[in-house]
Amino acid sequence: MANDAADTVVAPPSPLLALTELPRALLEFGMLPWAAPALASVPHGDGHPVLVIPGFNASDKSTRILRFYLRRLGYDVHGWDLGRNRGPRSIGSEGEKLIARLEAIHAAEGRRVSVVGWSLGGIMARVIAHRRPAMVRQVITLGAPFSGTPRSTRVWRIYEYLSGHKIDDPVALGYMGEAAQHLTVPSTAIWSRDDGIVPWANCVEPHCATTDNIEIFGSHFGMPVNPAVLYAVADRLAQPEDDWKPFDRRGLLRAMAYPTVGHA
Repeated sequence: MANDAADTVVAPPSPLLALTELPRALLEFGMLPWAAPALASVPHGDGHPVLVIPGFNASDKSTRILRFYLRRLGYDVHGWDLGRNRGPRSIGSEGEKLIARLEAIHAAEGRRVSVVGWSLGGIMARVIAHRRPAMVRQVITLGAPFSGTPRSTRVWRIYEYLSGHKIDDPVALGYMGEAAQHLTVPSTAIWSRDDGIVPWANCVEPHCATTDNIEIFGSHFGMPVNPAVLYAVADRLAQPEDDWKPFDRRGLLRAMAYPTVGHA
């Protein structure tokens, strides 16, 4: 069943938030040394494979810090290896290139793959989880507007120019409709009310026993380097495959870093 929010039109983020995206992202990056003790306290991983998908017009370079951190925790981390993310131009009209990447990782490791996707990459993560659910362990999205309309984002015109696809053509609409549907694997949406690129209301999961929303303070561009995001992703990946639970916000530091309790 499609997400009811898919038909809801919300306003784009404010121009002020959009204009301050880059300096805020740099500030978040600068906080990493101060957050190192907390980031090191997360339980180490079980070695299962993790596929990280970059955001719109970004490449694997944009997720290098996130992937390095997860690798240090003991996960078998993979970039998507498809260059810059320009929508169907990068993954194929049926998503076949990205699905092939998932299949190759699954075949090589013999284990289900956790998929982490930033922004447009989160939409793609949900699509491949729908198409290959037996290969996916869980999905984690970072500021991914998988519901609502792309016209609510600040970059939809740039997307059309660089991807070569109109946002309302059948291919784009098909991806969005599929991404908005409820997943059969556990899924976590990490999002920020201060996102200057996409509306936060389009980035949240509907309530379900196997979904969770984690609100953070931060920018859209800073998602892959934001210490709170890195901590939350690592926490989610450390969940046992057969005993997934929502994010535990107990404790003063967690309560300060993650303002929303439960689903938004």
